[in-house]
Amino acid sequence: MTTATFRIHPTPVGDALLLHSAAGLIGLEILDAPLGAALEPWVGALRSVPVHDEAAGDETARQLDEYFDGDRSDFDLPVDLSAVNGFHRLALEAVRRIPYGETASYGEVAISAGTAGAARAVGTACRLTPISLVVPVHRVVRADGSIGEYGGRPEIKRYLLDLEGTHRPAGV
Repeated sequence: MTTATFRIHPTPVGDALLLHSAAGLIGLEILDAPLGAALEPWVGALRSVPVHDEAAGDETARQLDEYFDGDRSDFDLPVDLSAVNGFHRLALEAVRRIPYGETASYGEVAISAGTAGAARAVGTACRLTPISLVVPVHRVVRADGSIGEYGGRPEIKRYLLDLEGTHRPAGV
């Protein structure tokens, strides 16, 4: 794999680590640990140390800003999910089809991914996704409609769902 690049981009929910490969966005996570700790798993996965490049990911950063400003409901970015395999990849691809401002249960996503009854596996895929926000795992909720934990940070999930509810396009 070619060398990956990273940068940190501020968002209303915290600093976002943006990682890119030649194929596109490979990682986006809201930091809740020091940068070194956040990059450590990527070094193993990429078999190289991502290179800091403040210019890398300009388009991702621009689209994130538009999303948080309420001016963007869909991301138009090349996404590289090549590090995700099997059902987890199918689940994340199904999550990407959940429309802006809407939610789907873990069970509904499992059905959409082709494996009814795999709600727990969908939960695992959401928890382990290397790309949050652009892969909108925050739109996946429990069967009873409660929002769930979102990696132990339900306040971020609530913020994102409220943001999308506030800026939901007319007629949707």
